[in-house]
Amino acid sequence: MSDLVVLITKAFDFTARKHVGQRRKGADQEPYVNHVAEVARLLAEATNGQDPVLIVAGLLHDTVEDTDTTYEKLKAEFGQEVANLVLEVTDDKSLPKDVRKRLQVETVGKKSDRAKMLKLADMTSNLCAIINNPPTDWSLERRIGYFEWAAQVAEGCRRVNGALDEAFDAAHAAGLEALVRSKSNFVDKGSN
Repeated sequence: MSDLVVLITKAFDFTARKHVGQRRKGADQEPYVNHVAEVARLLAEATNGQDPVLIVAGLLHDTVEDTDTTYEKLKAEFGQEVANLVLEVTDDKSLPKDVRKRLQVETVGKKSDRAKMLKLADMTSNLCAIINNPPTDWSLERRIGYFEWAAQVAEGCRRVNGALDEAFDAAHAAGLEALVRSKSNFVDKGSN
């Protein structure tokens, strides 16, 4: 068996165990691991499977931010290259959410190409989740606001990988169309 296959399956096992009790915010409450699997798939497809470090980082990208995993643990388990990439896309949770969101817009353009691709795949997955299974406590305005913010972050990630640009654009366009339609239906119903 190839060392790369072992590395990727080890990362999937690791992330599944770390995110085991976590659920997405949508009504379906799907397992959170579905998100990291989708991010890794998007990265694998966009790179034709030629960047296993990026794929592994895609699987692990939320472990430092959302679990008890440390940078040191990732480095010991998956190597410094993977750990550094995960750290590069990890938000500082000690900061207020609005500051973290602003910093993502301001700093993403200065990140490595791999980090930009990972961030774009992450945002694409999040947009798809909001389209297909929106968070139950998010208003229509909050969903629209997320799409607007995501477009700002994505702008700093563009022109690194055309397939990821296209995937983001497709999800963004489909989502905005659905949200605008929902808003229009809400306004129409409210005026009757």
